[in-house]
Amino acid sequence: MSLRAEAHTPPVTGVRRFGPVQRWVHRTTAALMGVCVVTAAFLYIPQFAELVGRRELVVRVHECAGLALPVPVLVGLLSRHFRADLGHLNRFGPHDRIWLRAALRRDKRRSSRPAAKFNAGQKIYAAWIAGATLVMLGTGLIMWFTHLTPLMWRTSATFVHDWLALTIGIVLAGHIGMAIGDPEARGGLRTGRVSREWAEREHPLWRP
Repeated sequence: MSLRAEAHTPPVTGVRRFGPVQRWVHRTTAALMGVCVVTAAFLYIPQFAELVGRRELVVRVHECAGLALPVPVLVGLLSRHFRADLGHLNRFGPHDRIWLRAALRRDKRRSSRPAAKFNAGQKIYAAWIAGATLVMLGTGLIMWFTHLTPLMWRTSATFVHDWLALTIGIVLAGHIGMAIGDPEARGGLRTGRVSREWAEREHPLWRP
């Protein structure tokens, strides 16, 4: 490489937080979840339904997006880096309990909220959204294949599906709001890298 080319090469700064597989899984899952939420709004809110009109098409898009929702995570399991991140999310240590107590007391001091690669709030959110997705998938299949289950099951599945969808919408709105309030975290998911200062401040127990 020539000295001229080296002079124009941008320096690599910060620390690596996510690899390409983790970022792809997050983006693809977010896109599919967004399709599910938007199509659900057009199906259940009359004012939105009138704007589309083609209800059958919206239903098919909603069903296909819902069925595809677990696929990015299943593909991501082929990556050892993605599996390592799942291991971080699944481990709940003493520092996570300290973080939760501080959050419940609305103690915003960084020293009172120790966190490794993921904080306790992110771990709880990941576990909840994964469980909610599986429940939505199961109830959706019961609603789709109506001839396979009795009427009581279908009625119960519809009730759970509808109310859980509303809860997911509220939780996702909170998740997006917190992401908007932390540009550095968003940058970590977009580029895979964060500044060392941010990592030491927000995740002091994380050792990249």
